[in-house]
Amino acid sequence: MTLKLRSTGATDRGLIRSGNQDAFHAGTWLVAVADGMGGMAAGDLASSIAMQAVTPLDLATPEDALVAALRGGIELATGRIRRAVEEDPDRQGMGTTLTALLFARTGSCLALAHVGDSRAYLFREGVLKQITRDDTFVQMLVDQGMITPEQASSHPRRAVVTQALQGGEVSPAYATMVPWAGDRWLLCSDGLSNVVSADTLTEVLTDHPDREECARRLIDLALRAGGPDNITVVVADIVAED
Repeated sequence: MTLKLRSTGATDRGLIRSGNQDAFHAGTWLVAVADGMGGMAAGDLASSIAMQAVTPLDLATPEDALVAALRGGIELATGRIRRAVEEDPDRQGMGTTLTALLFARTGSCLALAHVGDSRAYLFREGVLKQITRDDTFVQMLVDQGMITPEQASSHPRRAVVTQALQGGEVSPAYATMVPWAGDRWLLCSDGLSNVVSADTLTEVLTDHPDREECARRLIDLALRAGGPDNITVVVADIVAED
């Protein structure tokens, strides 16, 4: 038996925004979510550039090359975003989050790359754990002990990111993990995580084994909570196959 990655994704512009600046990829080896910022057209462009830069990584990769592959994808995205801003000064300030998970061809390892405030959660044996750390002003306040995580969830500046892919220097977080059969990964933009609680996420991931149904239900709950932002969800299961 070999472990495989099986994924699906869905996105919705929400109930307030006029367009959708999110982008996602749900593939055989790679899953990723990007949330653009910096004006309508520029946000669209930034997230699209990031996704186009990492999508070619969706292939069988040796486990010792996972992090290097993700790092190369982010460097490519950074360079392309920088050139896009140079071509049109009106794009100054555009950027995008990126959270990406790359699964090894052996099924024995996976790597995660993250910058911004989109999130990756691991749902393992009934327990949901946020794996990524938000690159946000309020997370910095939490880390410094100035506010609690509960206060952060309703803080007026919770949407202020401290770093994103904007064409300049950036310090993404990278991690490697050993997958287990039965693991379920949730990657999402803050249009979901800002309005749907972790307890509710756990409940939905538990009650909806079908990935597509699960993704649709999560988006529906974000819409019912007001849908103030674009909502993007990728659900990926680690399954044992012959």
